[in-house]
Amino acid sequence: MNTAILALEDGAFFEGVAFGAPKDSAGEVVFNTAITGYQEIFTDPSYSGQIVVLTNPQIGNYGANVYDQESGRPYIEGLIVRDLSPVASNWRSLETADQYLAGRGVAVASGIDTRALVRHLRTRGVMRGVLSVTGGRVEDLVARAKSIPSMAGLDLASRVGTTTQYHWDEPVSPVCSSDHEAAPEPPRFHVVAYDFGLKRNILRRLVHAGARVTVVPALTTAEDVLALHPDGVFLSNGPGDPEPLEFQAAQVRKLLGRTPIFGICLGHQILGLALGARTYKLKFGHHGANHPVINRITNKVEITSHNHGFAVDPETLDLNRVEITHVNLNDQTLEGFRHRDVPAFCVQYHPEAAPGPHDSHYLFHDFIQLMETSRQH
Repeated sequence: MNTAILALEDGAFFEGVAFGAPKDSAGEVVFNTAITGYQEIFTDPSYSGQIVVLTNPQIGNYGANVYDQESGRPYIEGLIVRDLSPVASNWRSLETADQYLAGRGVAVASGIDTRALVRHLRTRGVMRGVLSVTGGRVEDLVARAKSIPSMAGLDLASRVGTTTQYHWDEPVSPVCSSDHEAAPEPPRFHVVAYDFGLKRNILRRLVHAGARVTVVPALTTAEDVLALHPDGVFLSNGPGDPEPLEFQAAQVRKLLGRTPIFGICLGHQILGLALGARTYKLKFGHHGANHPVINRITNKVEITSHNHGFAVDPETLDLNRVEITHVNLNDQTLEGFRHRDVPAFCVQYHPEAAPGPHDSHYLFHDFIQLMETSRQH
């Protein structure tokens, strides 16, 4: 078996065994603490430009299929695991995780001491790295890592989303007979969804809650969105730094007060920018399916799914115009806010889960209610 080497820009390196595609990869190295849902992580466009370290020791034990993809292909640049299972033990599996990633051009390093690697990233912060499965000197790999563009200042959202408008009408489907998913609501509202790196389960949740959805590219103007006569506008998740997205923030600014708005993750950050706030890079980001967030409206704690490396600075929000609704209990970062005067709200985390808990599904119904109230007025 071939040796795999992960080399970081600070000179640290970790050795393992090469799996997946026989190609080197480069990107920002981040870690995700979710126990399950690795295929959804592989295919989340928000991971574009990133090599992902999974902290669960064994990955791949339930294989891979075409149903659990959050987009049409994997977007991770590379994968780092402790143990890549050669066995796919699940009735829905169509191939092993190794076959899935190898066939789609993603390099994998197994046998890595992921505990030591994650402790290093937590201490030093996420950093650029090169995953080599084809050989090479560590010194050369470190030099390559230092030459990778920094995630800060990088616009990736305009690269990963759709380039053409399309419609989505698929609701959430139960996985099995024991999955007690309520029947989808009839489509009563038209939602135009900006695709900055949109996950499919967000679209499914919108449809399930009672929307018919038109997806538009990230560079669609506010005027073109309004010409579609939406009952509401959705701002999606996506990769990269939000601050370069000045055009997108300007379009959202034009839409405020003219249609209800709901944003998730990067959409939350873009809505913040549209309201004059600033964003900043987190030391090692939030990536996992077990983050506690307090809802300040209900005073309830939700266990939530996260995938972001940037956050909105609450000190730069005008609290005369905006009410903070959600706060992260691990580090007190801003997780959600709503406008006081116009129908617009957002959260930093992922209420659609996939992977993750279902505590926050109610937010899709809140969006439906917001559109209902707006229509009545």
